[in-house]
Amino acid sequence: MVKVSKEVMQKAATLLSDFLVCPLSKQPLRFCEESNSLISDAIAVSFPIKNGIPCLVPRDGKILEEEDASKPDNDANLYAVNEDNKERSS
Repeated sequence: MVKVSKEVMQKAATLLSDFLVCPLSKQPLRFCEESNSLISDAIAVSFPIKNGIPCLVPRDGKILEEEDASKPDNDANLYAVNEDNKERSS
């Protein structure tokens, strides 16, 4: 029974990640089965999923080490570069 509910929760988290965005970067999140979290590749932050509920409060996010984060896709990387350039020009 517990195994079934865990699978259901993981499927729900995967489906939710299609709709949820990072509260900081407003970019899409991806579900990581290994850490049971939603990851923002744009800013390399992981948001935990507790009891099947994504915790998207910015203070709950964990900054990922370079080896923890998988390669971000080109759009997320481009977004991060653009944001960095905006900050420097301000």
